[in-house]
Amino acid sequence: MGPLSPARTLRLWGPRSLGVALGVFMTIGFALQLLGGPFQRRLPGPQLRQPSAPSLRPALPSCAPRQRLVFLKTHKSGSSSVLSLLHRYGDQHGLRFALPARYQFGYPRLFQASRVKGYRPQTGGTQLPFHILCHHMRFNLKEVLQVMPSDSFFFSIVRDPAALARSAFSYYKSTSSAFRKSPSLAAFLANPRAFYRPGARGDHYARNLLWFDFGLPFPPEKRAKRGSLHPPRDPDPRQLQVLPSGAGPRAQTLNPSALIHPVSTVADHRSQISSPASFDLGSSSFIQWGLAWLDSVFDLVMVAEYFDESLVLLADALCWGLDDVVGFMHNAQAGRKQGLSTVSNSGLTAEDRQLTAQARAWNNLDWALYVHFNRSLWARIEKYGQRRLQTAVAELRARREALAKHCLAGGEASDPKYITDRRFRPFQFGSAKVLGYILRSGLSPQDQEECERLATPELQYKDKLDAKQFPPTVSLPLKTSRPLSP
Repeated sequence: MGPLSPARTLRLWGPRSLGVALGVFMTIGFALQLLGGPFQRRLPGPQLRQPSAPSLRPALPSCAPRQRLVFLKTHKSGSSSVLSLLHRYGDQHGLRFALPARYQFGYPRLFQASRVKGYRPQTGGTQLPFHILCHHMRFNLKEVLQVMPSDSFFFSIVRDPAALARSAFSYYKSTSSAFRKSPSLAAFLANPRAFYRPGARGDHYARNLLWFDFGLPFPPEKRAKRGSLHPPRDPDPRQLQVLPSGAGPRAQTLNPSALIHPVSTVADHRSQISSPASFDLGSSSFIQWGLAWLDSVFDLVMVAEYFDESLVLLADALCWGLDDVVGFMHNAQAGRKQGLSTVSNSGLTAEDRQLTAQARAWNNLDWALYVHFNRSLWARIEKYGQRRLQTAVAELRARREALAKHCLAGGEASDPKYITDRRFRPFQFGSAKVLGYILRSGLSPQDQEECERLATPELQYKDKLDAKQFPPTVSLPLKTSRPLSP
């Protein structure tokens, strides 16, 4: 895809519209990769379907399904389960994936279009379009737009940094030097600067991992004064929901003019967001600039603690049926319940409450990001309708339970030591066991195919898609000028 015309506009979710004309700005010795030449991205307006009677069969859509998708797969946030449904949907509909040569796009380096297998810049030939970009990367919008159409649906997922820290410490203990040197998560969070060194190998996993994955710049590291690490103040419960109930929170709409000063352009109804170079990189204004920028790029940011609610909103935004987003949890660690909310301190021990506060304080950028997108999710839920959402979530869970009973031995995830079929055994990494699935015997050929799609881990599914898009060349036997002697 060639460079975008400055005349193209960006339209946010909902009735508001905000254009972005970004220039290069330097911070902490490197250029913010989110910027890089004037570009605009045009997003279609919302396509919310009207409430309908619940059904286990997908309703006939009243809008065209979206099939150009960019999913930023964040780490330890339930993103493997989202990737699974994208793999399955794209496979079933014959969509073309933008695939890495291996399993990640050069992570932790910023995404580069050149790392997409089969990507060829315009050279006079025909470039087959990509429909879905969804594997691990550090987000780099300028390069993503070289690969994916500007009207693609951009979405991602976030998780409470307290829960993320617990999962990351277990999973990346051998990878992060900070985690490796610490005897426990509690010891690390009690004095993180005794173990953490900015820029050390793997230490991006140890602090503000979400902020890093979104490709946002970091404020310069300042030597902390003794006792200066304070837990962030938890938001008002009316602004940060713990369980879906009642009327729900009122969205607090970010007012960009208070921090960013949009400059209207009458000719094409675009606005220009000023460079954050004038902001103090450690200030709340800088953080709000980053959040406003993400709002202008991403159509939806899911929240892991409200995974099923997020799936319903995703299906609605994409004009997909609920069956398209029903799937099994993937890359889940044994002993951890996916989707367990840690936003509320109720029910936690004093030690757990302290760890939660310390994790949010240490990962302050991730906490700001999480609170922001939790608010935006609940604002979206209010527009969707709470009762309508509850009905859809109940339907989604019933369908998932039915599929688990029909497809899986024992009707649930299994310890990897019992999974003998390598096609379904998930990659084991870190200190915790990663659960997988064993299919029931006696399935019909059609059910076997569908259940295999649901149970296949992300690495094996990526290999399957790779072989489908790039079939191996078969060497034909050499022809001879005369028949061989018998």
